[in-house]
Amino acid sequence: MSSIDRLDSELLKRLNTNARAGVAELAAQLGISRNTVLARLQRLEKAGILKGFRPVIDLEAAGVPVQAFVGLELDQRELAQVIERLSVIPEVLEVTTQAGREDLLVKVAAVTLADLQQAVGRMIEIRGVRHSNTTLSVSTPLAYRTQPLLDHLTSEAGWGRSTALPT
Repeated sequence: MSSIDRLDSELLKRLNTNARAGVAELAAQLGISRNTVLARLQRLEKAGILKGFRPVIDLEAAGVPVQAFVGLELDQRELAQVIERLSVIPEVLEVTTQAGREDLLVKVAAVTLADLQQAVGRMIEIRGVRHSNTTLSVSTPLAYRTQPLLDHLTSEAGWGRSTALPT
């Protein structure tokens, strides 16, 4: 069971397309009142589903063309300390925990391969890191997305009211 319905999904889709869209514009696009849009946005934020509005940065266009994923195997007792130390490395974009041989997957970006190598070197010097495995990202043919999943999850959830979806 989904905690969002089709109207929420449609609202999020429009925000993904244009995060600068105003409440009145969203209401007109969706055929609902401005108050409904505001209430839905507030509910989505309060529930932690909508975590804010951020610009999408093209790192390559910004002069940072090298991206990689670094898997780190850890001494489990040092997890919190390792994450804290990773957070001060500027090239570290994201850290996720995972199951498998490696405990953390670290997304990294750098200007050059030498910069990447230095960043990885700083990672493996952190107490508690046992092993690293770096995979260089060549391209991103499918960028991070959530809308197809939300559409799938809410396809039969209803629109939240008795009228049909706008076309």
